Amino acid sequence: MQHDSGTGNGAEDSAYVRFEDVQKSYDGETLVIKNLNLAIKRGEFLTMLGPSGSGKTTCLMMLAGFESTTHGAIWLHEQRIDNVPPHKRGIGMVFQNYALFPHMTVAENLAFPLKVRGMGKSETEERVNRVLSMVELPQMGDRRPAQLSGGQQQRVAVARALVFEPDLVLMDEPLGALDKQLREQMQFEIKHIHESLGVTVVYVTHDQSEALTMSDRVAVFNDGIIQQLSTPEVLYEAPDNAFVAQFIGENNRLLGEVVERTSDTEIRVKLETGETIRALPVNIDASTERTTLSLRPERVQINPPEGSMPNVLTGKVAEVIYLGDHIRTRLAVAGHDDFIVKIPNASGHPSLSEGEAASLGWTIEDCRALDA
Repeated sequence: MQHDSGTGNGAEDSAYVRFEDVQKSYDGETLVIKNLNLAIKRGEFLTMLGPSGSGKTTCLMMLAGFESTTHGAIWLHEQRIDNVPPHKRGIGMVFQNYALFPHMTVAENLAFPLKVRGMGKSETEERVNRVLSMVELPQMGDRRPAQLSGGQQQRVAVARALVFEPDLVLMDEPLGALDKQLREQMQFEIKHIHESLGVTVVYVTHDQSEALTMSDRVAVFNDGIIQQLSTPEVLYEAPDNAFVAQFIGENNRLLGEVVERTSDTEIRVKLETGETIRALPVNIDASTERTTLSLRPERVQINPPEGSMPNVLTGKVAEVIYLGDHIRTRLAVAGHDDFIVKIPNASGHPSLSEGEAASLGWTIEDCRALDA
């Protein structure tokens, strides 16, 4: 189920990068990429997101030229590139392990891509200084990589990918080795560099919060297929299937059986414990009996006023965890003991204690009926 909710008509024609019916197999039998069709716009920040083995890195490596396609074509700016060697594709690359030359200074590392392209000394120097300023390391040109922190080395790796002014930059888990605070800081910096240069970025990560923070659109991979291609907001608010709902953000799942479809925007689902829930039908048709209901923890209201919510269940508090900006509450609800509610840590919001019973309410729109 490969579709796009982020491009208009004609996107295929104006695509800057295009995968056309691309397949990849390593053994001639098992496809790790299955009929991939993907159009990326010029200047877009597109993230390939998915668990290990989902095919996202293989796609990036085929685009870079380090892996060959088994079938199909890859186009870059109207030129077919799947048979062009990597060094002739003119693509910038940033890896998780930085791949800096340890025996060269930072400035020499940055000058290297320009030297192999035959650029003169004065222009090389000017470009090296420009990218060092861009990544906020103007005084570091004389240092060796070993004298830099992990975050500084990563900035140099980004600068090296940008120094020859490519139109396309590929990034493979570039922040994986950094600690949480530095990682979050670098996410915003890479995003700001992308916005100021207007360069097209294809980014690979398994970290969903990173994908949501940085991207214009996200392609969620699983089992060699794009499960959904959308803006971060659409992915989170309107997942197409149970895999995307589970992979993006936190999600409560309730299993049940469709008992009635009342309209295009509402079905009634009977839970395994007998309660009936009204939900929004998404990836489901009238003949589908089993369904997974998907509900975000922050959309559940604790002890709502009577009659204010179309769906109300009762639960018993199993665990309360204080997380600063919100209180994460785990309850036993409808036979599940892992039902999560996020309560904002603000005045006027009720606090719950372990062992307490509570009623939980939510709207029809916030409860999505997905594939079983």
